[in-house]
Amino acid sequence: MRRFALLVNLKAAVGHEQEVATFLASARTLVDGEPGTIAWFAGRLDTKSFMIFDTFDDEAGRDAHLNGPVAAALGVISSDLLAAAPEIHKVDLIAEKLP
Repeated sequence: MRRFALLVNLKAAVGHEQEVATFLASARTLVDGEPGTIAWFAGRLDTKSFMIFDTFDDEAGRDAHLNGPVAAALGVISSDLLAAAPEIHKVDLIAEKLP
């Protein structure tokens, strides 16, 4: 069972909702290069709200992701495309169901 995860909440700035969605769709290729990131999901919660959820086998994988290319790209787009800084939550998983 995976024990480590991240939940990131993103709020798009007015007029930049599609750009945030496009960024998230393209970020998948960045995550593909991270061997410590086991599962990665990006989604839209409502018109302006988005989320990223990812899982890791260990704390080292989670830390590597937090210092990796997606995090760096989020830092670059934050001031232009987001209404506020990303809300990053470290999650300790207690149960899972996978295929």
